[in-house]
Amino acid sequence: MIRILMNGRTLLPALVALLIVSGCTPNEPEAQASAPASARAATVMTVQAVEYEENAILPGRVEPIREAEVRARVPGIVLHRKFVEGSDVKAGDVLFEIDPASLKIALARAKGELARAEATLFDAKVLVDRYTPLLKSQAVSKQTFDAAQAAYLSASASVISAKADVDSAELNLDYATVRAPISGRIGRANVSEGMLVGQGDTTLLATIQQLDPVYIDFTQSVADTLKYRQSVEESASANSTQLMAKLDGYDKGFEGKLLFSDSQVDEKTGNVVLRGLFPNANKVLLPGMYVRVEAVQSHSAQAILIPQRAVMRSNNGAFVYVVNDQNAVESRSIVTGSMSQNLWRITQGLSAGDKVIIDNAAMYQAGEKVTASAKVASNF
Repeated sequence: MIRILMNGRTLLPALVALLIVSGCTPNEPEAQASAPASARAATVMTVQAVEYEENAILPGRVEPIREAEVRARVPGIVLHRKFVEGSDVKAGDVLFEIDPASLKIALARAKGELARAEATLFDAKVLVDRYTPLLKSQAVSKQTFDAAQAAYLSASASVISAKADVDSAELNLDYATVRAPISGRIGRANVSEGMLVGQGDTTLLATIQQLDPVYIDFTQSVADTLKYRQSVEESASANSTQLMAKLDGYDKGFEGKLLFSDSQVDEKTGNVVLRGLFPNANKVLLPGMYVRVEAVQSHSAQAILIPQRAVMRSNNGAFVYVVNDQNAVESRSIVTGSMSQNLWRITQGLSAGDKVIIDNAAMYQAGEKVTASAKVASNF
């Protein structure tokens, strides 16, 4: 697709500034007198350079910007489900409640072990404190004092371990209340009340996806990707990284911007994956949807465009007929670029001001005298 720009706006009706000129007008009697009576009329256009963008339509697929799997981190029976499937949730919202009875018992046991360890530590400390002055007066042996001190250090380590067990039990009890790790839209629940979860594995309970904004991943050949990257690096146009995504059956488009291209090439297809970021406030774009992504492939401020029907081909390549200053037909070899909407982009052979025959060009011959017609060209 080619987009013609004028003053920053898309002007599809003005694909080029056509000037249908007449070689003989009422104000030019001398030109009428010089033209032979047998000269045929030729519909021409005066070529003008225009600003344009060449776009590519690429297949893409919608991906969530973030996705979190909600899993059971402790074993137990699901008591309650606290959300509506398909609704939006916020980070920290309660989603499930797992029976905490066994976890409370484990916490109480851990606290009991901590209390025992602290009591042992107290006893060991008292013994060390009692032996310290006695060691100086040699009332106790050095061996006895060392044994008491070792017991004290062992008791201190037991207290630290018991505190860690309490923290672990409290954490497991907190895991019995399953909360949303991120904000987003939650899908269907994979478990229901009464089911045993987390027994031997971390059971998947539900999935949350963030849908505003979303990623769209699309693929492009290596050659076109290199061309696209060069266009982005060289172009000063703000549109060089702009993307437009469209859904089949949906009238509105979605504007986004290019983020990056993958660093690897798919060995099977020879394509590169590119990623764009698209706002999705209305949640129309859903993960897994296939879309068409329009990306600017190249940009030029001075492009020559002519109708497809004006271009002819021979064994020597493409050419057009141009009417020169003497009103004679002249064959001009050209090099064509991309084509869209019945327009050829001419990369070599024409310049601004050339008069190209655009209707029934094949009926003329090089060197033939013609009269440029003021008839408006149709189907341009």
